[in-house]
Amino acid sequence: MIKPAIRRSALAAATLAAAAAVYIPAVGVAGAADATRDSAATPKPTVVFVHGAFADSSGWYGAMDRLRKDGYPVRAATNPLRGLPSDAAYVRDFLNSIKGPIILAGHSYGGAVITQAAAGDPDVKALVYVAASVPDVGESLADLKAHAVDNPAPPLPLQLVEFTNPDGTRSKDAFIDPAKFRETFAADVNPTVAADMADTQKPIDIAALNQPATAAAWKTIPSWFLIAKQDQANSTNLQRWEAERIGAHTVEIDSSHAAMVSHSGAVADLVEKADRGTR
Repeated sequence: MIKPAIRRSALAAATLAAAAAVYIPAVGVAGAADATRDSAATPKPTVVFVHGAFADSSGWYGAMDRLRKDGYPVRAATNPLRGLPSDAAYVRDFLNSIKGPIILAGHSYGGAVITQAAAGDPDVKALVYVAASVPDVGESLADLKAHAVDNPAPPLPLQLVEFTNPDGTRSKDAFIDPAKFRETFAADVNPTVAADMADTQKPIDIAALNQPATAAAWKTIPSWFLIAKQDQANSTNLQRWEAERIGAHTVEIDSSHAAMVSHSGAVADLVEKADRGTR
């Protein structure tokens, strides 16, 4: 015969064991739900776009609109196009005004600017290059252009306009000949839009093309590269070489140099891939 005290102890132990079996999984489920909510609540990075020479921030409008719809805050930094050191410093100050993580995208010469501007910035989580020029330390855009590849891009049909600097010295601004702008820069862009781009292009101080980079953010920040396969301004094979050198995740599309205009969806997709790849 089992004694009452022993029976009561066994019953109490069984009750505690059953309670523990129910209680422990409940904690685990709650923790998983909290983690899911925390992940969903994590703010998306601000995507900052930097245009290159012969363009302006309006070229990013399509990509910016798509990214806004997908919940990303977006900004565009106006690139002064006065010289690599000063342009990079300007963009770096712009980045410092933004709180939280950043994905930084640059087109053409804007690629050189973000390469220098983002160096050492812990908030920049990814670099996205669009048909870009991406120098190493000590390299200028002229050095990159001179790198030997198969099927190099033809010389740009530039027009030079002299201007006076604030200190009285003289410099030269470079434009693409408007009559040749579409075939050189934007062959797959709507003709009316391309004509507007040609007539409103922002020139670059020609001296900027010979100024070497002093920092290379791609050495420490992961990068993505959109290669334009129909580019007549920046050789497709040069872009491939640059992307391989920096270890970028690459996407190739049938696009002119103005990929951000003619293929804005592909640019937005690559930005979102960069975000997912760095979370």
